[in-house]
Amino acid sequence: MAALFGTRVRKLRKAAGLTQTEVGFLTHVVGSRINQVERATGAKPTLELTRSLDKVLRADDLLIDLWPYVYREAYPDWSQAFIAYSARAAVIREYSSHAVPGLLQTPEYARALLSMGHSLRDAEHLEERVAARLERQNRLTRPDRPHLWIILDEAVLRRPVGGAAVMRGQLEKLLSMAEEPSITVQVLPFDQGAHGALAGSLSLLVMPDGTQIAYTEGAHNGQLTEEPDEVEQFALTYDQLRAMALPPLMSLDLIRSVLEVNYRAASIPSRSDRRRLAQQQLQQRGGRQLRAGGRRIPRRRPRP
Repeated sequence: MAALFGTRVRKLRKAAGLTQTEVGFLTHVVGSRINQVERATGAKPTLELTRSLDKVLRADDLLIDLWPYVYREAYPDWSQAFIAYSARAAVIREYSSHAVPGLLQTPEYARALLSMGHSLRDAEHLEERVAARLERQNRLTRPDRPHLWIILDEAVLRRPVGGAAVMRGQLEKLLSMAEEPSITVQVLPFDQGAHGALAGSLSLLVMPDGTQIAYTEGAHNGQLTEEPDEVEQFALTYDQLRAMALPPLMSLDLIRSVLEVNYRAASIPSRSDRRRLAQQQLQQRGGRQLRAGGRRIPRRRPRP
């Protein structure tokens, strides 16, 4: 796809009567960068550069439409088939034992997570993968968006990927996205113990024609299954996980609790700290004290 993209750029450039240096000047990059794009060498074109090329070469969105397919190649081979299917799925059901699924990740969380990849080549490759992952999220805002059902292991909430600030943003995004009618989020708490998907993550895709596909993923590999009998077994495992998980509203309460206790900003006091501070302020003003239960105690006047 990168080679096809480069061929299209070269044909459009020549049809416009421009040199690589001239196109580079008009798109605010050096001419050698245009040479890399046309020859499909070096880093893949960014979305910003693609939009500039499309405008300068008057491609009528052709290059923009090709760009997601170019970036799909930034994923490992074993996950590309799953990504292709999920781009068309009507229903996506996922259980994740180790991280927030890509469709709901913030850019900062995705970058922190992908930077740990053993197949990562360099910083440019990292940014390619981050851009490709974020591009997949666009489907959640389209008219053909799938119904997304996510089950997160409690460990996903408590593992500080990228640090406290990154996790704050990520958990806030989870709470925000869960308000969408097409998205359901559940949490599988620690106290449920062992289950049938401890070894990794599980995804089930329902395609527009009703067929189902299962995808299991570990740390360094993944496997796509289309065999109906095997998919049925994975679907049963997912139903068991859904039954073991907290209901959606209780799940969101747990996410809020983890957000406040584990990842609150240093400038934001905890609930108990806020109550203690309120008591101190009232006492200093000579007002009323608060009991632990929240009831007010009238301040006694000194006896004459």
